[in-house]
Amino acid sequence: MFRKNSSIVNGALEEISALEYILLGDLLDLLEEADGDAGAWKWISEVLDTLLKMMPREFALQDKGGYLDEVLEEQPNWQGRVQNLYEERCALLLKLSELQARMQDSLPLQQMRQIADELRLELRDWITGYIAHQRHERRILQDAFNSDIGAAD
Repeated sequence: MFRKNSSIVNGALEEISALEYILLGDLLDLLEEADGDAGAWKWISEVLDTLLKMMPREFALQDKGGYLDEVLEEQPNWQGRVQNLYEERCALLLKLSELQARMQDSLPLQQMRQIADELRLELRDWITGYIAHQRHERRILQDAFNSDIGAAD
């Protein structure tokens, strides 16, 4: 039964990750077009809404059985590294929510123009940070399973 549930969770995570990848690419494209275009900011808001709905589900799926629990099974002494990644993930979600709220507070378009450049830069920084976080998660998983305990005789 666990194996079946595990494959369902992994399948759901793959679907969410694929959609997330597409949304992040769309978001970057929209940020390029967003200068004074109310339509672009509307779509940016829609993408952010979708990300903010998906990410908590993704995180809940990742946390089934414990966040990066497989890493801690292999490397119990990495508890601090895993905890730092967990906190970083929570901070990234909070930051995205704050950026989306600031964007909503600056509508209509007239007010949006005043902070558009700042928001654009902060959203790009967030995307860069989120991608780096995902890379770090993958690297810690790989390192946990690829680390050699001792030298071969």
